[in-house]
Amino acid sequence: MTTPAPIAALLKAPALSVLARVLLTLPYWWSGLSKIANLSGALGEAQHFGLKPAWLVVAVTVLVQLGGSILLIVGRAGWLAAGALGVFTALATLIAHPFWTVADPMERFHALNTFLEHVGLIGGFMLAAILVERDRSRS
Repeated sequence: MTTPAPIAALLKAPALSVLARVLLTLPYWWSGLSKIANLSGALGEAQHFGLKPAWLVVAVTVLVQLGGSILLIVGRAGWLAAGALGVFTALATLIAHPFWTVADPMERFHALNTFLEHVGLIGGFMLAAILVERDRSRS
């Protein structure tokens, strides 16, 4: 099936690529800004998960969330940005969403769905890195 011309033109528009990367990274840059705005809450979250030293975990988290998001959005070092966000997501998902430890079947179902959504984000970062690299090689 041939892609309709207006859709093909839209898919080739650089602005759509930027918008897609803004939306893909939204949970990360929003979380990074929220952690800066509520530092005590961010430190409490790290402590809740037993991550020490909490201040260092929060600092690295904010750096990865904001730095990775910015780099990916602007299309610079896309492989590094997407890789950092993907690794961060994998680690955070294993720490915060261990569905295999949940006894209640309904809660386990929801925890598994959240876990799989995060795995899907990792796939999105892989695609974003591929597309950023393709865009840069065509320039």
